Amino acid sequence: MVRETRSGPRFSERFPEFGKRKPVEDGIVARSRRGDIGESWWSGRFLAVLQSLGVGGRLTRGKTYARAGQVVDLVIEPGAITATVQGSRDEPYRARLGLRTFADEAWDAVLDALAADSWYAAALLAGEVPDDLEDVLARVGLSLFPQGSAELPMDCTCPDWSVPCKHLAAVAYLAAEEFDVDPFALLRWRGRDRATLLAALRDRRDAGAGAPTALAELLDRFHRPGVPVPGPPERPASAPAPPVDALLDELPPLALDDGTDAREVLRPLYRRLAEPSDRGLG
Repeated sequence: MVRETRSGPRFSERFPEFGKRKPVEDGIVARSRRGDIGESWWSGRFLAVLQSLGVGGRLTRGKTYARAGQVVDLVIEPGAITATVQGSRDEPYRARLGLRTFADEAWDAVLDALAADSWYAAALLAGEVPDDLEDVLARVGLSLFPQGSAELPMDCTCPDWSVPCKHLAAVAYLAAEEFDVDPFALLRWRGRDRATLLAALRDRRDAGAGAPTALAELLDRFHRPGVPVPGPPERPASAPAPPVDALLDELPPLALDDGTDAREVLRPLYRRLAEPSDRGLG
């Protein structure tokens, strides 16, 4: 169920405070200890979208919880980011950030667009998210990030009526850091996990590579000789074999520093190498 901000007294005015938040052992602690959270363009865009939806002021309330390790666990799956957050009560709260997933037909259009450009395919297969991925999705009528609050339902089991509460805000910040580590987590939230996405992308790339193209045929013909290339002339069986050092006689004189002709220095070596060896390999 999606909560909405309601008018009337705030929670703190209607109920007594429950005390300080209870500490958590082995909670998920934000890597950022001060300042902004989120390093990549996609995590920054995710938080910027939340702020543009009018929740920016309430979003900052969750930084303290995120940095204190109050989030016990966090799972990103198609359509939902769910987490357990420890507050001031004994029982932790359950928080959820929903997101509408793309239909199969929409994902087919996305994959076709990505596979059509070798840059996007290579970047994704290398584990990177292209900076203009949003533009690719926009060309097929989709958006990587939610376009309005209706596309981003948020709910928490805490008694605070504001959206997002500090528990949801903490989850949003930690999700942004997870997107930094694994950009494919953002695509999984939209409905496709990394393995499925890359396998489908490889299939499309392989299918395209297997189809003959005019360029491939042109290159193949380019490297073929226009006329048969004659082989080396045959030497009559009765003709004597050329000397093993005959190649040196084809070279011009090569004077060393002491005036010695380098050809004469190499000649004994050529002859020695041509002699059959009586020594074994052992």
